[in-house]
Amino acid sequence: MPPRQRRLARQVRAYELKVTLRGIRPPAWRRVKVRSDITLEDLHRVPQVVMGWTDSHMHAFRSVGGKANLRDGQAAVERNEERRTRLDELLRKPKDRLVYEYDFGDSWEHEVLLEKVLDHLPGARYPWVLGGARACPPEDVGGVGGYARFLQAMRAPRHPEHKEMMEWYGGPFDPEACRERSSLRFCGRMPLSWWTSAVWFVRGWR
Repeated sequence: MPPRQRRLARQVRAYELKVTLRGIRPPAWRRVKVRSDITLEDLHRVPQVVMGWTDSHMHAFRSVGGKANLRDGQAAVERNEERRTRLDELLRKPKDRLVYEYDFGDSWEHEVLLEKVLDHLPGARYPWVLGGARACPPEDVGGVGGYARFLQAMRAPRHPEHKEMMEWYGGPFDPEACRERSSLRFCGRMPLSWWTSAVWFVRGWR
């Protein structure tokens, strides 16, 4: 009798992830807890919501120095594979990591680091926001370099571009604020109710 060709089911765990925006010092980061079997299609929404992006641009998941367990040694997950690729296929143990890139023009790279693998409690709701620090840059600000110029102009009322940047952004900007309008609620523990409420949180933070 031929051996059974059944794929073994992976045990669902809880993953504690730290999402850090690269290229900014001090860094903007968020810590979240998700199910290990979340697909990349759904994981894409997590940094969008917790960082404060508006999902207005393309994105991609790729390996860090070839260390993520991508299929066939490929450098990035194809967009049409995201809905059937689980996070626990790529990140399996603490310190495994991958890169989530958003907006290929501004090229915002987020390191997604697996910090802890925990038991999944029956009935637990995910994802959860566990903490974070510093504001997300504005959309279309021009990447790391453009963001630095934006901050320089916003901090100096006599800067030649101060008025223009204030009008473009729509008011003052505090890079140290975890979130402008929901900092206390966000920086504490908070569930992201999948996904209707999460969309409301994005609108509320702006």
